Amino acid sequence: MSTLPTICLAGSGGGHLRQLLDLEPVWGRYPYFFITEPTALGESLAKKHPVEFVAHYSFGQTRLGNPLAMLRGAWRNFSDSLAALKSGRPDVLVTTGAGAVFLPAVLAKLRGTKIIAIESFARFQHPSLFGRMIARFADVMIIQSPALAENYPKALVFDPFRRLTKARPKKEQLIFATVGATLPYPRLSEAVAALKRSGRIKHRVVLQTGVGGRVPGEDPEGLTQVETLPFEEITALLRDADIVITHGGTGSLITALREGCHVIAMPRRFSLGEHYDDHQEQIVKAFVARGLLQEADAADDIMDAIDKTGTIDAPLATTDPSELIVWLNSYLEGLPAKKAA
Repeated sequence: MSTLPTICLAGSGGGHLRQLLDLEPVWGRYPYFFITEPTALGESLAKKHPVEFVAHYSFGQTRLGNPLAMLRGAWRNFSDSLAALKSGRPDVLVTTGAGAVFLPAVLAKLRGTKIIAIESFARFQHPSLFGRMIARFADVMIIQSPALAENYPKALVFDPFRRLTKARPKKEQLIFATVGATLPYPRLSEAVAALKRSGRIKHRVVLQTGVGGRVPGEDPEGLTQVETLPFEEITALLRDADIVITHGGTGSLITALREGCHVIAMPRRFSLGEHYDDHQEQIVKAFVARGLLQEADAADDIMDAIDKTGTIDAPLATTDPSELIVWLNSYLEGLPAKKAA
């Protein structure tokens, strides 16, 4: 008697994990489980799906002067990964990165699991460190930007970006400002809070600051600060928000554009110790070039962008992985059926 292969979906918190969720028409047909970090999105996911959590770490922590934190996280991640793979016993691991799921992918490969690696949609022009490392042993490498073909000459290319032509949904006079799931971002949080406290922002503001990122001081009526939010509440805010002010992560950008929000992006910068590299700046500039959002670097830039939203239409866009889904289904259907234990 044969059984279907078990699929492991491995992605760190935020946009990496959201890309895997978009592939549900593939993994929903098989026994599956997720490996991810315990972020707000990961915790929400665990309410509906089988999830194994691994500790956060990133090679970029060494660039920010935290090598011991990276090593401690990597050791916990190693232990978590062994336990997750022993429990789930996947036949195929599909990963979108990044650092926190590198060890699960390596350990899965050592036990004979087939690895399908998908370079992040965040990488338009330059490959990620995760992508360069995992490409060495992945059974299949997939990229989502044709510009990366020279970096991955054997990779398959599936560009998922699509503009939407549907009407913009009705919006409230609400700004949702978010720093994302992983790190606090004082430059963004403080700028938004200062603009609202000074009375320059007239919209009601919900400011998600990250754990430990609350901006000190008294909040006026119309400003609500929260450290984290369940993914369901974030989705509801995006449906209602006229404007989203966010960091430069693709997950936050795409979900806001999908809901027809005016998007103002303030990318984290490596030179200011806000991220492990400058890939968010590359992402934001690529989106600006497509006419999808406005970029800001300080409070005055944010205010100028807010004022401009009254004179421009909000574009709608999304990622459509339908071509990738067709290919993945064909690949998985072509695998030999495993024998039942």
